[in-house]
Amino acid sequence: MILRRIALPLAVTVLAAVAVPVPAVADTVRDQQWHLDFMHVTEAQRISQGEGVLVAVADTGVEASVPELAGAVIPGKDFGGNTGDGRHDPQGHGTAMAALIAGRGRGGDKGVLGIAPKATILPIQLSPDFDFAMGYARDVAAAIDYAVSQGAKVICLSVGSGDNQSVRAAIQKALDADVVVVAAAGNKPDVGSVDFPARVPGVVAVGAVDRNGERAAISVAGPELTLVAPGVDIAAVDAAGRTRTGTGTSDANALVVGAVALIRARYPQLKGPDVVRRLTETALDKGEPGKDPVYGYGVIDLVKALTADVPPALTSASPSPSAAPGNGGSGRTAAVIAAIGAAVVVMVFIAVLQTILRGRRRRP
Repeated sequence: MILRRIALPLAVTVLAAVAVPVPAVADTVRDQQWHLDFMHVTEAQRISQGEGVLVAVADTGVEASVPELAGAVIPGKDFGGNTGDGRHDPQGHGTAMAALIAGRGRGGDKGVLGIAPKATILPIQLSPDFDFAMGYARDVAAAIDYAVSQGAKVICLSVGSGDNQSVRAAIQKALDADVVVVAAAGNKPDVGSVDFPARVPGVVAVGAVDRNGERAAISVAGPELTLVAPGVDIAAVDAAGRTRTGTGTSDANALVVGAVALIRARYPQLKGPDVVRRLTETALDKGEPGKDPVYGYGVIDLVKALTADVPPALTSASPSPSAAPGNGGSGRTAAVIAAIGAAVVVMVFIAVLQTILRGRRRRP
């Protein structure tokens, strides 16, 4: 999906979709979804399909009447100035994202299939005409807060704007509530670096790769980039139920959101940071060794993320304040070890001395 930045007052912007409609020939749609084979989705879905995971899609709404999303969309909320419950999408972008995340096809192997077809979509509608102006950041922050209040375990954000403290605060509250926040990194030439809110610490910032696994021409780079996923000629469905292809980091973002749903369903006990760790530790390293500004930690690998033995991060063990980094814990630990060692030396010395004294008393 190509994302076009719309200039607005106060430098407030949004990632808008420009998609190419494709005639809806049911028996060829899966062939158009090249990313399914690229990501080994069939194998991954034998392990998990996102059961029981609520995914919030804060976007232009989600058209619940689309066949691929039948039964997948629950009532949400409209922050775009209307009175609906988010299950209507006059623009189509949010519906495409929802279908890439949780599309259930049209029976058999027909229709668009999402990464996590048994996940549930919570639609949160922002302004569909992108006329956000001053109210845009406020609505995005409110949308994030609402998603947390409804029990969402992952939030899909394919929007971008100037930096805003209220959105930062809402994201931090979501992270504190164990919600994984995933955001599109942004597209060139509209932006030249990782966009806001994708660049907020703790957010999974997603870039795009092409069919060969190489960086997509439209995908931005930057040190905040976390992962990359397919984002070129991605087949999904629009609000009218028509198959369409799109290119952009929005599409890649939705695929990573679906991956998070798979992991959260398979490992419901995992905390959010360890869910993300599974994705980053198992990603296919590209570019410079380790994390780099072009590919982040690498190209997402669904099957490894679901099956690999990934130890939890040390921080997830919730160490006591006395042992926490930055609180002098290591110094105190060394002091304790030294004290124990000294005590052992003293005890050995006393034992030796007592033996000598006893020996002296037994002499004639």
